[in-house]
Amino acid sequence: MPVSIQTMRPGFAGMVAGIDCTRTLSPADVAAVEKGMDDDAVLIFRDQKLTDEQQLAFTLHFGDIERTGYGMTRIHFRTEQEARSLGSGIGDFSNVRGDGKPLATDSRAYMFKLADRLWHSDSSFKAIPAKYSLLSGRAIPSWGGATEFADMRAAYDALDERWRREVEDLVCLHSQMYSREKVGFTELSEQEREAFKPVRQRLVRRHPVTGRKSLFLSAHAGMIEGMSLPEGRMLLHELTEFATQERFVYSHAWQVNDLVVWDNRVTMHRGRRFDPAEPRDVRQTRLAGDAVTIEQAA
Repeated sequence: MPVSIQTMRPGFAGMVAGIDCTRTLSPADVAAVEKGMDDDAVLIFRDQKLTDEQQLAFTLHFGDIERTGYGMTRIHFRTEQEARSLGSGIGDFSNVRGDGKPLATDSRAYMFKLADRLWHSDSSFKAIPAKYSLLSGRAIPSWGGATEFADMRAAYDALDERWRREVEDLVCLHSQMYSREKVGFTELSEQEREAFKPVRQRLVRRHPVTGRKSLFLSAHAGMIEGMSLPEGRMLLHELTEFATQERFVYSHAWQVNDLVVWDNRVTMHRGRRFDPAEPRDVRQTRLAGDAVTIEQAA
């Protein structure tokens, strides 16, 4: 069956048919997926009942797994009891503990993950931000839990000339401290604050394949160089409001065994609330980025 991609919104988000993600892809299939990602930035693969090993193998068709970093033994502040043993390279983005029960809502791990409901770009807080993220839905709650995506290419194109001139050469500081502060998660140790040391990112970046410009926004962005803290944060807030208008957004309602892939270089995304007493088992693989944005010409 040939690969086909049905675009869900004008130029953004595509539903893929003709790909079995559990199997090794042919070079033609890899090229079709990469072309779809360059065109639509978000791709949805339905009915992909993946093991962790199969998800990792599929991911490696498109690059190298991003290193976790930070030197912390457990993802998202999970304790030994809260951690699950998943496959190599698999990030646990669920609310499920090691015993299969949902995380307690007063746990650090649960509260840290609440900031994922803010608009963000994965790993924008790293010197080399992520390329693709791939999220596999293994268990889906009965309501809520959608993932929304915003097209930062279309948002940049829609800026008026005044805004474009204003933002073109700006540099932002990104850190998970900034995104967590926004939801009141401020109790960090000195070791954690050192690990979350801010990195510099361009506010406008260019896609390495298509050459298309996009805004590089994220809840992790907390300061703009050369601006006062209030002025910089107000500009980031106004840009985020503009870039997440309904006309730029695709909302994905999850089904069990969906695999959703997105390009962090040209999108933002956020999770939506759901019943924390119900398990939401979603597992992520994330590809390493290709360049330091600060060294790229806008």
